[in-house]
Amino acid sequence: MKFMNILGISAFYHDSAAALLRDGEIVAAAQEERFTRKKHDHGFPKKAVEACLKVGGITVDQIDSVVFYEKPFTKFARILDTHLAFVPKGLQAFMMAIPTWITEKLWIPGMVEDALGASRPLLFADHHESHAASAFFPSPFDRAAVLTIDGVGEWATSSYGVGDGNKLNVMKEMHFPHSLGLLYSAITYFTGFKVNSGEYKVMGLAPYGEPKYVKQIRDHLVDIREDGSFSMNQEYFNYCAGLTMTSPKMDELFGRPPRQAESRLGQEEMDLARSVQEVVEEIVMKMAAHVRKETGERYLCLAGGVALNCVANGKLLRSGIFDDIWIQPSAGDAGGALGAAYIGWHHYHEKPAKPKNGKDQMKGSYLGNAYSDDEVAAFLKEHNLPAVKLSTEELTARTAQVLSEGNVVGWFNGRMEFGPRALGGRSILGDPRSPEMQKKMNLKIKFRESFRPFAPSVLAEKVGDWFELDRASPYMLIVAPVKENIRRSMSAEEEALWGIEKLNVPRSSIPAVTHVDYSARVQTVTEEVNPVYYKLLQEFDKLTGCPVLVNTSFNVRGEPIVESPMDAYRCFMRTEMDNLVLGSYLLTKTEQPVFHDNINWQSTYELD
Repeated sequence: MKFMNILGISAFYHDSAAALLRDGEIVAAAQEERFTRKKHDHGFPKKAVEACLKVGGITVDQIDSVVFYEKPFTKFARILDTHLAFVPKGLQAFMMAIPTWITEKLWIPGMVEDALGASRPLLFADHHESHAASAFFPSPFDRAAVLTIDGVGEWATSSYGVGDGNKLNVMKEMHFPHSLGLLYSAITYFTGFKVNSGEYKVMGLAPYGEPKYVKQIRDHLVDIREDGSFSMNQEYFNYCAGLTMTSPKMDELFGRPPRQAESRLGQEEMDLARSVQEVVEEIVMKMAAHVRKETGERYLCLAGGVALNCVANGKLLRSGIFDDIWIQPSAGDAGGALGAAYIGWHHYHEKPAKPKNGKDQMKGSYLGNAYSDDEVAAFLKEHNLPAVKLSTEELTARTAQVLSEGNVVGWFNGRMEFGPRALGGRSILGDPRSPEMQKKMNLKIKFRESFRPFAPSVLAEKVGDWFELDRASPYMLIVAPVKENIRRSMSAEEEALWGIEKLNVPRSSIPAVTHVDYSARVQTVTEEVNPVYYKLLQEFDKLTGCPVLVNTSFNVRGEPIVESPMDAYRCFMRTEMDNLVLGSYLLTKTEQPVFHDNINWQSTYELD
């Protein structure tokens, strides 16, 4: 019996990725950064393609179609039009951009052929069409409205439409330079964080601030209409033709220049983060209300980089505008590879949709490679590393025990996640009851800013006992308040604290995952989707009466999430993690040999 294999590819801007569909079912998906170890790698995803084909057990000649996630010539035309509109101001930026377009970005067919080593039929989708497809087709809904919001694709910066069965109809778009994603990125830049990677830091910083600048943003930067559309005053921005996100007029508006990266965070940055977050939430709510009115649909699917704003997602869910929402876990450009593959399957090849039976098709987003116990054993033997092999029951019980004692565990088990969130495949875990855990994990494990909150994983059937959430949140994309009964009463002195002073005040019985506004970015875990991680949570619950763990991505600041046992071991030894789980093996830090980081830790084990 012959199957149809469709390979989706996204590349060249940030978070390049590949995804493989077989007869409409997701077989594999992975980001290039995991293999090259270059965070947000934008290069052609050659290694991710190789990994997807290996997981799928196919060769290049078995690929029926390759689908690229956007249309390069349309995007190039937008760039030319934009620079011409700003002549001569944009000359330097234009001269810097043109070489990569001429030598790389316009020659997708040749690059695909070179990467695959063979010629395969090549198709192209629109950028926002790819986002929309990644949101609707793997969602649990047979019919739903779709809303995509990001920086910019070819021309579109947001779009909405309706998905029905195997068809996706984009009804309306908003165009560059008016972009909610670019507004948020401009404030990310102005507050001293890196664009396209620091936006989530702004979101995490917002609860420390007050919305003091909302009026200035509304009056000067963005004119918001009732339907959620808006226009941006380009006098305050510089992304159309310059080399920075904001112009000197932005400095005048806020009375200071952009914060220098790594310099001290002040109350002004916290207040600005809070203000732009409130404006973004207002726009998202108005967009969603308009989409509901125009489409009449009960359900909403979301994708695009702004859909990773889990605070806005939580407020949208609680608003009741739609009966339910579903967010693509790889909502950014990486997910465009998956959407492109779906466009190839449903639109180009006109294949029908299969019944979803109310379940999403993302398989928990565990779509990357896995390493077998034999491969882990070979790695351990090669480097003479002490470890103990355990059954699943022994492994989860022992790991729960060390976690309950305040230890931090690197958890490398099963298939790698697709998207920016660690979901119990490549995670660092801790005890949420510890008042010191957030500080310890930020400063001694992750080496990142102390203000940033950690997320909880919780047994799905007990989520309502701990959080104000009445449904599943498997992809850590919904922020919800912690329950009133587990919150800690605050003294008058504690209530009076301001800004970053709030950081070290425990706010609940699970302080390590409770943000300063009593919120948490929740991941629900089921036995069906990840039985080993579920069992670990169960064992921790038996020991402690708490079915919650701190779950953060298995990496240190500035590096991608680990992909291999070698990556995991190096991260384990470079940090103050106490234990490491590699498949069925448990490693203890105090038993490991002296770690020399200058050794070439290359290995010969293979992907499973």
